[in-house]
Amino acid sequence: MGNPMTKVMDENMVKSQEFMLKTQRMTMERQLMMQNVMRERQMAMQIARARDLFYWWGSFYGVCLLGMTAGALKGKNPRLLAPLVPLTFILGYQYDLSYGTKIARMKDEAESILKDELSLLDLPDGIPTVEAIDKAREALKSK
Repeated sequence: MGNPMTKVMDENMVKSQEFMLKTQRMTMERQLMMQNVMRERQMAMQIARARDLFYWWGSFYGVCLLGMTAGALKGKNPRLLAPLVPLTFILGYQYDLSYGTKIARMKDEAESILKDELSLLDLPDGIPTVEAIDKAREALKSK
C-alpha cells in the first residue's frame, strides 16, 4: 500500500505535466500562426512593391514610346523604336509579377524544388548545432 500523500503528489504531477504539454502546444500553435501572419504580410509588401514598380516602368515605357515614336516619325528612322523591344519585355515581366500568374508559377516551382530537389536547399556544413553555436559564441567572447 502506498502512502496517500504519494498518490496525491503523483496525480498532481500528472496534471502538471498535462498542463505543461497543453501550454507548450498552444505556444507552438501561436508561434506558427504568428510566423504565417508575418509571412503573409511580407508577401503582401513584396506584391505591393512589384505593383508600384510596374507603375513606374509603365510610365517610363509610355514616355519612351511617345518620344521614340515621335522621333522615328519626325526623322523617318524606324531604328529609333528598337529600344522599345527590351522595354516591352521588362514591362511584360513586371506586369506578370504584379497582376499575372507569375507568383503562382513561382510557388509551383518552389513546391517542385521542395519535393524533387531538396538537396539544393542544404546549408553548407549542415544545420548548426548548439555546440557549434556555443563554440562560435565563446570564440567571439575571447577576442
